[in-house]
Amino acid sequence: MSRKNLLNLIQVDADMPNKAPASDNKLVGQVASSVREEKARQARADDIERRLAEGQAVIELDPSLVESSFVRDRMPGDITGLLASIRDQGQQVPILVRPHPTDAGRYQVAFGHRRLRAVQELGQQIKAIVRNLTDEELVIAQGQENNEREDLSYIEKSRFAHYLKERFPREVIISAMSLDKAEISRMFAIIDQLPADLIDAIGPAPGVGRRSWQELAELVQKSSGEDAIAIVRSESVQQLPSQDRFKAVVAKLKPRRAARLPNVLSAKSGERLAHIRQSKTKLEITIDRTEAADFAAFLLNDAVALFEERRAISQRKKEA
Repeated sequence: MSRKNLLNLIQVDADMPNKAPASDNKLVGQVASSVREEKARQARADDIERRLAEGQAVIELDPSLVESSFVRDRMPGDITGLLASIRDQGQQVPILVRPHPTDAGRYQVAFGHRRLRAVQELGQQIKAIVRNLTDEELVIAQGQENNEREDLSYIEKSRFAHYLKERFPREVIISAMSLDKAEISRMFAIIDQLPADLIDAIGPAPGVGRRSWQELAELVQKSSGEDAIAIVRSESVQQLPSQDRFKAVVAKLKPRRAARLPNVLSAKSGERLAHIRQSKTKLEITIDRTEAADFAAFLLNDAVALFEERRAISQRKKEA
């Protein structure tokens, strides 16, 4: 942009001094005022040119000329609140874009995908900052902006890191995510263990953190990813909010605990028959022969016959 055009865009500050000192005559004062105004204009023009060169100036673009980043971060979600906000108050925060690396006249988003989607639905121009960014600079800007946003869930951040893994070294991912190697590795492990279709079916699951996702990954490894996907895709579960879909599949995959026998075995009348102790490998029945002599005699005399009878019934059912 030329200096001449920049000067045409700039207005003089209202509080800019425009009077000469009292000792100057009127002509000298007018000349001095003009010089100050011109210097102020040039200073502001220099600042605007610097900001334009750095991509800091906010411009309006046709949203049809803007496409998503080449690295996916956010999963599809509800933007009703954002739509209402932009409709009522306008787009308050610009998005960051770069000139498209292969398609002249088009742009690629570094961050601001939800804002772009909302503005597209409203049929408005999109306010944007344009910067010349390399692929690495774009994903670092995208990741660091995501880290500042509370509404980007853990699984979305994990997926974003995993997408970066396919194209960039670990150092770039650490810069983009502002996380240490250990946490990045945990994110990779979770995404590697979970089927992509399962994550898509669950959705972003806001509020569900790392430990919960690790638990799900372990459950899927012990059972079946296909079973988990079938659970989440069921009509009843799909009607739930994303975080509740997550809870539903975890609850279904968790092994059910075997029903424990009571500590005291009693007759319907309330008469105490025996004490029971059980562990994973043992079941111990202790009978006080002074309190339940008949029950003790029954076990000693008839328990084996009852067992044989029950086993014979089970065998006939299998052969039928």
